[in-house]
Amino acid sequence: MKVTVFRKEHFNAAHRLNNPSWSDEMNENIFGKCNNKNFHGHNYELIVQIRGSVDPETGYLIDLKILSDIIKEHVLNRFDHKNLNLDTDEFQNLNPTAENIAVVIWNILRKQLEDKYDLTIRLYETERNFVEYDGN
Repeated sequence: MKVTVFRKEHFNAAHRLNNPSWSDEMNENIFGKCNNKNFHGHNYELIVQIRGSVDPETGYLIDLKILSDIIKEHVLNRFDHKNLNLDTDEFQNLNPTAENIAVVIWNILRKQLEDKYDLTIRLYETERNFVEYDGN
């Protein structure tokens, strides 16, 4: 019996989309307002999706309190109220687009979870713009 559970979290972070190998004009043309030299921020909504088999002894797929603690320790503490470009190692040489942030979060959490779980990350940058990554 396969089921899927979800944990929704929230964090705030600033970033600037910029490719340092491009001219200022090209960066502005491609990234627009997101290339603001003084950065800009988002209220990110993070949904962590775990899929797998229910443990017949506990009735859980995964204890959601444990999942919440993992997300807090390894993602929220790292990115919440940070400037992703300046305050994090992950984005020193990686453009902090929503796509890249989702992949980074997936990689972080994948290391913390047993292989028996399928993991999907959904990251809302705004209410209408979101990305999803499942490791493929």
